[in-house]
Amino acid sequence: MTTEPLVRHTVDTSGVIADYASRPLCAVVAVMFSFDLGDGYVDFDAVERIREGEFDDWVLAATRSGLFLPHEIAALARSWHTDPRSLFEALLTDADDVTRKRYQIVWDSLDEADSLEYA
Repeated sequence: MTTEPLVRHTVDTSGVIADYASRPLCAVVAVMFSFDLGDGYVDFDAVERIREGEFDDWVLAATRSGLFLPHEIAALARSWHTDPRSLFEALLTDADDVTRKRYQIVWDSLDEADSLEYA
């Protein structure tokens, strides 16, 4: 997601004002969901759902967060449907190298399985 709009919300965190106006949507999503895939075990189901374009859980979470306007939620959903890997990458933003590698192997193995089915 390189052309996404900017988030225009200000959050007060213990007296410190953090203005998100300069942060792209993907950066905010990465912060929100960074722990979804980084808790030490590989969630094969989550990877498969992302690859298949099943983003309802993440769209709902983004909606309920209150950080995004309706048109921003729609833009996120469109971008994820266009490029499912963008959500996958956002989820792994803060993951350690080992976790990132494990998930990359799962993603690649699903790609290989898909190509074998059509061979």
